[in-house]
Amino acid sequence: MTPESVMTIGRQALEITFMLSAPLLLAALATGLIVSIFQAATQINEMTLSFIPKLLVMFLVMVIAGPWMLQIMMDFMHRLYTDLPWLALS
Repeated sequence: MTPESVMTIGRQALEITFMLSAPLLLAALATGLIVSIFQAATQINEMTLSFIPKLLVMFLVMVIAGPWMLQIMMDFMHRLYTDLPWLALS
């Protein structure tokens, strides 16, 4: 296994990690922004108010994007296990 192949696998793993975490993080960011604007407009300064909407939105995003995320992970693992004998020889 050459250093280039190790770096390629690591880069692909990081790209997939960022791609899979982006929908959840963006949904949490947008929800937090909306709740904070609501809190600023109504002058409600409750710290726990943003937790429940973020949790619900992230659960909803996970339900909607879950099959896509699982397919991406399965494709990566399948490619990795398929190429493993070839990588061990190089």
